[in-house]
Amino acid sequence: MSIKSTVLGFPRMGSDRQLKKLVEKFWAGKATEQELVEGSKQLRADHWALQKQHGLTEVPAGDFSYYDHVLDAAFAVGIIPERYQQLDTAGTQAYFAMARGLQNKSIGIDVPSLEMKKWFDTNYHFMVPEVADNQKFVLHSTKVVDEFKEARALGYTARPVVLGPVSLLALSKTAKGSSTKPLEQLASLVPVYVELLGQLAAAGAEWVQMDEPVLALDLDAAVYKAAFEQAYSEFAKIDGLKYLLTSYFNRLGENLAWAATLPVHGIHLDLVRGSDDLDTALATIPEDKIISAGLINGRNIWKANLGQQLAVLNKIISARAPGRVWVSSSCSLLHSPHSLQPEVGHLDEETLGWLSFAEEKVEEVATLAAAAADPTTVQAKLQVNAANVASRKSSERITRPAVQQRLAALDRSFYTRKAPFTERQTLQRAALKLPLFPTTTIGSFPQTAEVRKARAQFRKGALAEAEYTEYLEAETRKCIEWQDQIGLDVLVHGEFERTDMVEFFGENLEGFVFTKKGWVQSYGSRCVKPPVIFGDVSRPKAMTVDVAKFAQSCSANKPVKGMLTGPVTILKWSFVRDDQPLSQTAGQIALAIRDEVVDLEAAGIKVIQVDEPAIREGLPLRKADYAAYLEWSVDVFRLATTGVTNQTQIHTHFCYSDFNEIFTAIQNLDADVITIENSKSDLKLLGALETHGYAAEIGPGLYDIHSPRVPSVEEMTARFAALQKYIPAENLWANPDCGLKTRGWPEVKESLENLVAVAVNARLQHQA
Repeated sequence: MSIKSTVLGFPRMGSDRQLKKLVEKFWAGKATEQELVEGSKQLRADHWALQKQHGLTEVPAGDFSYYDHVLDAAFAVGIIPERYQQLDTAGTQAYFAMARGLQNKSIGIDVPSLEMKKWFDTNYHFMVPEVADNQKFVLHSTKVVDEFKEARALGYTARPVVLGPVSLLALSKTAKGSSTKPLEQLASLVPVYVELLGQLAAAGAEWVQMDEPVLALDLDAAVYKAAFEQAYSEFAKIDGLKYLLTSYFNRLGENLAWAATLPVHGIHLDLVRGSDDLDTALATIPEDKIISAGLINGRNIWKANLGQQLAVLNKIISARAPGRVWVSSSCSLLHSPHSLQPEVGHLDEETLGWLSFAEEKVEEVATLAAAAADPTTVQAKLQVNAANVASRKSSERITRPAVQQRLAALDRSFYTRKAPFTERQTLQRAALKLPLFPTTTIGSFPQTAEVRKARAQFRKGALAEAEYTEYLEAETRKCIEWQDQIGLDVLVHGEFERTDMVEFFGENLEGFVFTKKGWVQSYGSRCVKPPVIFGDVSRPKAMTVDVAKFAQSCSANKPVKGMLTGPVTILKWSFVRDDQPLSQTAGQIALAIRDEVVDLEAAGIKVIQVDEPAIREGLPLRKADYAAYLEWSVDVFRLATTGVTNQTQIHTHFCYSDFNEIFTAIQNLDADVITIENSKSDLKLLGALETHGYAAEIGPGLYDIHSPRVPSVEEMTARFAALQKYIPAENLWANPDCGLKTRGWPEVKESLENLVAVAVNARLQHQA
């Protein structure tokens, strides 16, 4: 018996972030478009070779992207908004402008990027396509066909990966000035997909992986069943192609009953996050359809319990006809680091034995398939896996009784501020003496090549600690003096000592380990290296107090914020232990942050920001699961922030999200000031404010920091004026969307000078 082994996708960046470096060289004009094309082609070839080497019988093709796979799908079918049509749409100019914006004043080009959102409940960001009324869909790019041909030419059995039309439109938004919902234009899009799929058939494709991740969501069954039937009944007419209907990140739930009836040839099940589906799936999916069993977790880094997953696989095999079962990853391995190989010698042997990155997950998939066919062929691998799984369960490093006892002993007083917001606001205004429309930034300032070089030298031992501290203090002082000079009101120290807003705190907390090259893609060329939470979390000593005290000493008259990352974001942006509830791990982190908040206040810091950009990201995909998550996520934020006096102003920050569904939870956080993404989402926040209201102070972002373009005073003035219709002047702040770490100093300076001018002008107009 032979079982197909495959994965739904592989990380794009490369073992040493080769794609990031290549794309950024291209953006900087240091590499040609041809060099970008050829370098990417080599990277794909390397990745297919690796998958084949580790035993996969079929590799995915078309999962690669220069920036984002949703952007690729939109670009392929001609969803290119009018503002980009003046650019070169045949090459990469329009594509990257859609991703990043493009500003070239010398030739009169200034276009913002598309909106960016989180990809379901992950920390990956996708670009949101804009569909206009009477959108003209056309096959604009054959990227997936070309990459499939590449794989075939290299001798691989390959399966093209295509983002399905229903999900593409469901994830899109109506273009500004239009009124038609994207999904209502499905009939016009389907023929373009038919053309694309026809080209794949002509190129020799047998199976096509049709990614339809919206099937993991709560759907209007009448609307979506009809939409899927409309599209896939047309696809079924293409001779020679078989379709694997693919969803992930959650159970299919009630969508399974009608999805199983669609004219497709196989259905993928995420049996890590959607394991509850299995029995229903075995009873519902017709026996002539393939079941692709997603048994290896594509989103976390712990070794799979292969014995346990083999039992699940054998259960599926026993219920299906021979050859009707595949083994796969639960989702694309995009969300996993590339390989454990660089960690050998960096991590201790015990921890290394607990982990599995993308390369190792490929081997786990292949091992499961081989074990199901004949376990004796992989007996040694199964035994090593069992020993590693047992080691993690029994390790004394995992549990710290004092930490668990402290969390269990808390009462509700630890989750409540000492006075309501209105009383706190009066005291804070008297203490801080801020002007109307206070200005601030979100926290980080540009991490220049010089900053990164100094950090690298320090870590290698080439720069003494005293010299490194002196360098950081000089950078901090320059940053604060410049902010003061241009007229910002609440300052930040710039975070030059931090590589990452989560990694920094993990390095200072117990219960974490850190990889050497465990990078994953966040958006575009931006990669993050999530820490690994392996055990109970506690704070052995203060983490930011000395830096915060020095920073405040650099400003005699203006407050400098203490900058912390909140417990939910640390949890969500780490690889988290899976042996206890997330709420318990989050509570442990919250206590550590609470201790830091209290110490910052004692050190004289009057404004403390506890960032929670990941709260919306962590919202479960199914509404039935919302309440429990929102209860504990709000609780842990309050646990982290309620230890201070009423005079201390607590800020928090939220990134790209749809906020309507969690606005009540945002209110319940009881923060004094929230700064929140706004500019990139067409002021959708205003709708949430109109619906729910917000009594505390708020700073909706006035410009997008993910793009290198500089917003004009006029552009931000219009945005600020719109906000004043919904937010009382005394509660409104002026700030960017997010931190400035990834930007360059010239654009930061010009943008912030413009932002301050907007606030100053607004004060004058308000006084008049």
